Amino acid sequence: MKHFTRAIDNLRAKWPQLPWVFLRIGLATVFIYAAVSSTISPNDWVSFLPQIVRDNFSPMLVLKVFSVIELVLAVWLLSGVYVRLAGLVCAVMLGGIVVSNFSLFAISFRDIGLIFAALALVFSEEPED
Repeated sequence: MKHFTRAIDNLRAKWPQLPWVFLRIGLATVFIYAAVSSTISPNDWVSFLPQIVRDNFSPMLVLKVFSVIELVLAVWLLSGVYVRLAGLVCAVMLGGIVVSNFSLFAISFRDIGLIFAALALVFSEEPED
C-alpha cells in the first residue's frame, strides 16, 4: 500500500491538474454518449422528456437541440474552454433531468453524483502546470 500511495503522490506532484482533467473527461463522456445515443436511437430517449415538452414541441426536434447543446458542453469540457460555465450548465441540465424524471429515480439517481461533479468544476480552481 505504501508503494501505491507514493506512486499516487508522485503523480499528483507531477500533474496537479489531473483530478480536474478526470472530472472534465468524465462529464464530457456522459454528454457525448447521451448526444450520440439520442441521435441514433431517439425513440429510446423520447420518454425521458417531460410530458409538457412532448405536448408542446416536436420531441425529435427537442432531442436534436438538446444533443447539440450536450456536444457543445462536451467540447468545452474537453478543450478546457468555458469550463466553469460548462459545469454550471451541466449541473442545471442534470438537475432538470432528475426533477422532471423523479418517477424514474431508480435510473436518474446517478445523475446526482454527476451534478456534484459538475459543481466541483464550477467552484474549484484548476491548478497551474
